[in-house]
Amino acid sequence: MYNVNPLLLLDYYKTTHNEQYPEGITKIVSYYTPRSTRIPEDWGIPFAAVQGYIGEYLIEAFKYGFFEMPKEMIMKQYKRILNNTLGKNIVNYDKIESLYDLGYLPLEIGCVPEGTMVPFGVPMLYITNTHPDFAWLVNTLETQISCSLWHPMLSTMVGYKYRQIVNKFYDISVDDNIPRCRGLSDFSMRGQESVESAIRSSAGFCLSFLSTATVPTAEYFERYYNADVESEDVIYGAISTEHSVMNSNFGVDGDEITMIRKLLTEIYPNNNFSMVSDSYDYWNLVDNLLPQLRVEIENHNGFIGIRGDSGDPVEIVTKTIFKLWDLFGGSINSKGYKVLNCKIKAIYGDSITFTRLKNIYQILIDNGFACNNFLPGSGSFSMQCMEYIQNVGTEENPKYIDAYAPYTRDTYGVAIKATYCEVTDSDSEYVKRISIFKAPKTDKADFSKKSQKGCCVVQWSEADKDGNQILYYEDEVSWEDASNNPNNILKPIFKDGKIIEKNWQTLSQIRNRLHDGKF
Repeated sequence: MYNVNPLLLLDYYKTTHNEQYPEGITKIVSYYTPRSTRIPEDWGIPFAAVQGYIGEYLIEAFKYGFFEMPKEMIMKQYKRILNNTLGKNIVNYDKIESLYDLGYLPLEIGCVPEGTMVPFGVPMLYITNTHPDFAWLVNTLETQISCSLWHPMLSTMVGYKYRQIVNKFYDISVDDNIPRCRGLSDFSMRGQESVESAIRSSAGFCLSFLSTATVPTAEYFERYYNADVESEDVIYGAISTEHSVMNSNFGVDGDEITMIRKLLTEIYPNNNFSMVSDSYDYWNLVDNLLPQLRVEIENHNGFIGIRGDSGDPVEIVTKTIFKLWDLFGGSINSKGYKVLNCKIKAIYGDSITFTRLKNIYQILIDNGFACNNFLPGSGSFSMQCMEYIQNVGTEENPKYIDAYAPYTRDTYGVAIKATYCEVTDSDSEYVKRISIFKAPKTDKADFSKKSQKGCCVVQWSEADKDGNQILYYEDEVSWEDASNNPNNILKPIFKDGKIIEKNWQTLSQIRNRLHDGKF
């Protein structure tokens, strides 16, 4: 992205708004808010991904793709693109030259701490200008901010909801010393919209789990979240075969058992690994081949994961675990549930939706098995389409079905809206402070299009009898009062091209905040 002018990473109409604002406008304040939900069971969403956005775009991209580029090159590129695609003499290019000459981004961004669960309707982030000549810059970046944050935030929500399922069923059937953060893995990279989307999505998911197939998420966390793979649990990958490996070896050996034996004794004698097992006849492999490899499996220094990849995942997983218990035995844990021989597990690498995971866990518990006998994965469908239970009947006669809501920016009504401005009279220098707002009469009954009015203070409610608090906001506040209110948890994290380190969050802090100190 560094060879692209970051001020061209936006909608066309954003390039023209400088001329449309009131004369003398010197300040704009805008808020980023999840305004509503299309998922009836959800009341809020975790805030995430802003540090990654700031680091990648506002610091790195503006440094290498704008301020450190020759001015002539920047202006030539800007004019060449816009003159020939939007129209000549439409855009005032002086503003771009003035920003370049200033030498830094005159913006302030503040937000709730990442990992905070924010109710719908409550603003998560603000952006404002710090120099009176650059009020136009605030909402110029709306498009960029919106498309950089909504998707990883939804993936954070996906991971969080999976984690609640894991927590619930592990608490019933799994020893307390087994980490819940290793209970599920992200296998969605190949099904994401782009490499960049996959990295950010997995980073959101990995605020709830340690396991992912997306390698570059590790460096993303190191670059923007002060993580260090050498000294802490950042993320972990897994060793696994794929069909090309299994099929090519079958073509050479004429059987499957030779390759399985080689994996156990030669290739990975001291490593855990999973093996895709349905290339030809899954149940033949489980019922007939594995018993022939009992000695190799027992002597293997690690476990082998038997991975299904076709058929009904609920049936495949549960039936496999029952068979593996009969074949290899195991032990009874402290909660009275069966745990397979530590040398073997059942794995299903994707296709494990919320409902399927609940069903698998419930069947295991009903049959006396601990849920950690199964290592599930979330694929690209689950990371891009919310699954939930919907009542299509009535309150008196409910009828529940599985419903699906493809992820878009509108899943949670995410938007950035300007709510405050200042206009300075050039002659008298009188500053008019104006609370601005949007309130369409044609809006739906939930008023999801209505914006805040003026500046906002976001704060915690008083604790209820159980000690729970929830975020709420007050609007129609002046900029000075909102900025100086000690209870306002919207804290600045970026100002004038630099991060504010005291409010910058580490990966560990965010994970523990999201999970109430129990990541």
